[in-house]
Amino acid sequence: MGVPARNSPRRGIAVLGATGSIGRQTLEVLAQRPEAYSLELLTCGHQGEVLAELRQRLGARDSYCPGHPEASTLREQEEVCALLQSPRVDVVVCAIQGSSALPYVLAALEAGKRVCLATKEVLVSAGAWVMSAARVHGATLLPVDSEHCAIFQCLQGESHRAVRNLWLTCSGGPFHSHPEISLHQVTPQQALRHPIWSMGRKITLDCATLMNKALEMIEAHWLFALPGSQIQVVIHPQSLVHSMVEFVDGAVLAQMGSADMRLPIQYCLTYPERQPSPCPPLDFLRPGGCRMDFLPPDEKRFPALPLARRVMAMGGGAGAVFHGANEAALLLFLQGTLAFDAIPWAVEHALDRVPCAHAPDSLEAVQSLERAAARAVQHYSAPSSLP
Repeated sequence: MGVPARNSPRRGIAVLGATGSIGRQTLEVLAQRPEAYSLELLTCGHQGEVLAELRQRLGARDSYCPGHPEASTLREQEEVCALLQSPRVDVVVCAIQGSSALPYVLAALEAGKRVCLATKEVLVSAGAWVMSAARVHGATLLPVDSEHCAIFQCLQGESHRAVRNLWLTCSGGPFHSHPEISLHQVTPQQALRHPIWSMGRKITLDCATLMNKALEMIEAHWLFALPGSQIQVVIHPQSLVHSMVEFVDGAVLAQMGSADMRLPIQYCLTYPERQPSPCPPLDFLRPGGCRMDFLPPDEKRFPALPLARRVMAMGGGAGAVFHGANEAALLLFLQGTLAFDAIPWAVEHALDRVPCAHAPDSLEAVQSLERAAARAVQHYSAPSSLP
């Protein structure tokens, strides 16, 4: 399908996952500079009515929601990929959850586009494939996750050879600071009550197990080409420091800012320039000052973090198994058939049993590994006494 060229000096933007939290915040950022951006495409997974309203209100040229033809100007995934590769689109913001984002990310990378990636599962499940595509086609892949965007900023002008450690900060979730709570007795309602953030169900549960930080460790491994031994996690409840880079000479660079996702989104859109932001600045002189605490994570109580190091050491398709197993374990937990503290052990069970020596190089291979991992989790039987 041919796609007409964009006759405008503005940068053409495609927002994939426009109805979710990151997608909506991206649209807020774009609305601050209508003279700079042309909204070429909005997509979502199932909220067709919401997408149609957004397209009409914001003047997006095209839209796509599978199963909702009334909200879509494009009918097939192939048409979306063709548009992403066309001259109309300069920047793709990907906020689609899961490996279903892979075809769109790869289409954009293969056309040499800038991809602002908020879908960590793309790198967790297919990091070697995705990073290779970016290199081969001269595309720009920028991380939207606040932790990885922080590290990217701290590394500007620095040699990766000078890095001793990356430090990913973590709020700790609802249970890390409460050792008196029995994780075996945690209910879905408790796990879905994050003490700080209001987020989607999946990421909230991952924060409760620290699995979200484990996924981010694997994401950092691919983005910055560093082994798991150089990727650390620290609990930082105030969420003022978004992440840090420790160098071999002992210097540490930290990126700080308001805990507002519009900041990393805007940075990825305007990089290498910076523009004024609607986000409030940090107030260092407020009463009481800006307190910052840093604490070690309890890896015995939350074994997702050492599991992530195992995945990085295994390589191959271990990331896809890890992601698929975690999603399946979360579903069983929500259904009441798997205890909260058994989630990481069910994931480890899948890593022990699913052959994954070869890195996947197709969507079918990724999804096959994820399905095999889900089946392994469904056959997991937790011991009467967990470690």
